[in-house]
Amino acid sequence: PQMPHGHMPLPSFWKVVEDTLQQSNAQLRTFCQTFETVTPSPVTQPLNPAEERKVLSLVSKHGPDRLYQVTSNISGSKDMDLTLLRGQIVALLQSADTKGNTSRWLVDAGGPRGFVPAAKLQPY
Repeated sequence: PQMPHGHMPLPSFWKVVEDTLQQSNAQLRTFCQTFETVTPSPVTQPLNPAEERKVLSLVSKHGPDRLYQVTSNISGSKDMDLTLLRGQIVALLQSADTKGNTSRWLVDAGGPRGFVPAAKLQPY
């Protein structure tokens, strides 16, 4: 198959490639900036009523000092792992997994219980 710029001298060809890359890079940067301004950071995000009820039930079950907020999306890979979204509130049940690994915590996500990476939780 003949490339559309195949007949060009090499330096011009690389110039086209470079320009195209810079252009898509700029578009990506713009997109990221737009995206960041559109989505509020999780810390200031108001909880929806369902999430608020869940938080209240977690507080009544576990106490306010055991609540943590998820700082970035978590996709569980192992059997007992939870998949959670950034901004979700969970209650800490145990700061270690069944093997005593302290980088995975057992949490109650207001229904499902399972393990999440401790590094992706911050006190709520």
